[in-house]
Amino acid sequence: MTSYARERKIAELAVRRASLLTDSVYHSRVKGTVTKEDKSPVTIADFGAQSVVIGAVLHAFPNDAVVGEEDADVLRRDAATRELVWGLVNDAVKSSPELEDDIGTVADAEEMMNLIDRGNSEGGAKGRIWALDPIDGTKGFLRGGQYAVCLALMQDGEVVAGAMACPNLPVDPSTPSGERGVVFSTVKGAGATVKPLSASADAEGSPIAMNAITDLSDASFCESVEAGHSSHGQQAAIAKALGITKESVRMDSQAKYGSIARGDGDVYLRLPTSATYQEKIWDHAVGKLLVEEAGGVVTDAHGKPLDFSKGRTLKDNKGVVAAAKGVHGKVIEAVMKELGVSPVPSL
Repeated sequence: MTSYARERKIAELAVRRASLLTDSVYHSRVKGTVTKEDKSPVTIADFGAQSVVIGAVLHAFPNDAVVGEEDADVLRRDAATRELVWGLVNDAVKSSPELEDDIGTVADAEEMMNLIDRGNSEGGAKGRIWALDPIDGTKGFLRGGQYAVCLALMQDGEVVAGAMACPNLPVDPSTPSGERGVVFSTVKGAGATVKPLSASADAEGSPIAMNAITDLSDASFCESVEAGHSSHGQQAAIAKALGITKESVRMDSQAKYGSIARGDGDVYLRLPTSATYQEKIWDHAVGKLLVEEAGGVVTDAHGKPLDFSKGRTLKDNKGVVAAAKGVHGKVIEAVMKELGVSPVPSL
């Protein structure tokens, strides 16, 4: 197997098993939520998915570290919620016995909580560290929209492999009412692929590539649903400046990265809404690599590369701009003009 090929496989299997869990939660009558201190919604599926994914990673690579979004404090305090989540985890593991050799099992509720808490790495510039978002786009998940289970490996601060399951993304974008559910995966230098969630675990994915556009008037934007995540007004002004006339596509989660990587759209903008907000590494790691391996460029709003070596956040970056190589520079020029900032000096 090529370098990081096993990591790619384990990532695919982990997000696949976790998506079984999240999908079962959504289609059940149980969509219980709790509220973290930052007031963002967390579903029982977040906890279950984090346990399943971290269990898979540590089964295959026991010495690796994980940066995860959740901890098990709520479950340790609330027995009813703990048992509910454990039931979901147990069902997900039992429903995929063919994956046991590769990604293991979760023995009981105590191990489940311990696995969730293993997502406590502070990240950094050294070693093998996985960035995990068990449900990226929780609000999208709750409303039946787009969400993703996202996992990426960083080696010495550089994203090198990962996978992302998008249970509600159409398999064929030309028939949005058809089959839904895809898994994207990628390795640095080896391209990016997509396959249906319904495909067998060992099925090969199909290579994906961004649209090779040169005229931005033909492009389409992808942006966040939540205005609190990105400035819709500024993005509309940038679209106008670039001559883009198509209505923007709004969706939650890193599904946006996957969508433009396979050619559903052309430009993803996430402009800063606050001078102090720091993007979380788990919100961008695998998506960034997917777009790059599909022929795109991903930087911050100032044209700087995203730096995943600084800890749990992209504290040295502001915003995100992803676009095809042929037009990324033009998009950055328009973004910086709208934001009133100077270009980053060439190295």
